[in-house]
Amino acid sequence: MEDPQQRLEQALKACAEGSRDGLATIYESEAARMVTIALRILRRHDLAEEIVQEAFLQIWRKAGQYDPARGSARGWLYTIVRSRALNALRDSGREELASAESLDQLREDGDETLYTDLFDELDTASRLKACLSRLDALRRKTILMAYVSGYSHGEIAGRLRLPLGTAKAWIRRSLLALRECMA
Repeated sequence: MEDPQQRLEQALKACAEGSRDGLATIYESEAARMVTIALRILRRHDLAEEIVQEAFLQIWRKAGQYDPARGSARGWLYTIVRSRALNALRDSGREELASAESLDQLREDGDETLYTDLFDELDTASRLKACLSRLDALRRKTILMAYVSGYSHGEIAGRLRLPLGTAKAWIRRSLLALRECMA
């Protein structure tokens, strides 16, 4: 069985060479998660889908810029989606309040599995996975919530039922531990 990370790297290489099959491979394996990431940041499904579409256009145009020495293919893809979603949120000048029903739906759509899947699917040989695994599960989750899903410190504190100061301190200390480990 082929390693998912290698498959994504090969698909990005194919995109860089102009192969639509490479883009199709990325779409089939990552589009749903990419929409979930954008949705968690933007809280609007239509806008999240639009952001993912724009991200795929950027992936198509810039696939040749991906460098496996700098990080995983999945991390590169998710960074593009996260950056585009955060830019869209900033550009809108306002944040729409989500209805209680849509928030409940987001919670039911597998918060736990998203963070577990993202961590589990990191390349086993990557330094990031080794460093993240040194953190306890809850602190690792706060990092993934902040830097993958784009939650604010306040949102993380609310979702994990932690005091805001505790959530901020955990994220800061966890980032310091990751920087030290990655150095």
